[in-house]
Amino acid sequence: MSSIKVECVIKEQNEVGESPVWEEKDSTLLYVDIMGKRVNRWNSLTNQIDSIATEKLVGSVVPRQAGGYVIAEGTRFAFVDWVKRSVTPVANVDDREKPNTRFNDGKVDPAGRFFAGTMGLDMKPDVTDGALYTLLPDHSVVQHFDQVHLSNGLDWSLDHHIFYYIDSLAFMVEAFDYDIQTGGLSNRRMVYNMEKDEGIPDGMCIDTEGKLWVACYNAGRVLRIDPQTGKRLQTVKLPAEKTTSCCFGGKDYSDLYVTSAYAGMDADSLAKHPEAGCTFKVDILFHIMLKVA
Repeated sequence: MSSIKVECVIKEQNEVGESPVWEEKDSTLLYVDIMGKRVNRWNSLTNQIDSIATEKLVGSVVPRQAGGYVIAEGTRFAFVDWVKRSVTPVANVDDREKPNTRFNDGKVDPAGRFFAGTMGLDMKPDVTDGALYTLLPDHSVVQHFDQVHLSNGLDWSLDHHIFYYIDSLAFMVEAFDYDIQTGGLSNRRMVYNMEKDEGIPDGMCIDTEGKLWVACYNAGRVLRIDPQTGKRLQTVKLPAEKTTSCCFGGKDYSDLYVTSAYAGMDADSLAKHPEAGCTFKVDILFHIMLKVA
């Protein structure tokens, strides 16, 4: 039986905290506040937060091999130069037939392709204006598929042969066969169907045993799922109802960092959940750590 400790480590509240990424070199956690329009870096050694404002709603951020970061904001990809404090647009995916969309969650594959998806701004269950895109190393953009409600969590299996994906308002985790050479997706299928009390599937990451960790929006929990069997293995509850995403980090990547949101909460809800919008560290005291790609 595992022992679990949940600690609020970043007390600065985000309207919608998202896209956590651990930066091993500096022992920092990189993340965004979507509605706050900023990219943040929290130094776990000094407990200091440094931020850069973005022009548009920023859905996700990833480190760039050449230095700095790449963000998916509004309907464009952009480079962030942390030293110069600048944001430079790279490529736009604006669809004039579907103008009310924005980028949401994103992640880089082992070959350096930045996958990020869009969503409709209205977030209505019957609106499927979103799509999944990839920014390639040569700065060109590929659209994989459309008809998406709310593009969200994504990751790859340990052998890179499977791509896992969440369209939040479809209330399930899906899988595709993945071609690491081309970045191509095929053979779409369901991996896990959310149960009634598990909320809305949001951000996601994978551990060294190949199990998925899914943050559940409006349910205050993270689920550990076996994608091979489609079974829930564990539930970790948090003191923030709107849990948004998660990643492993810290020493040996044995800590699970979980972001959250407070946007849309009324005074009564905030009184019940005073740590809404904070970021938490979950110490899971058994040998599950994130694969270092």
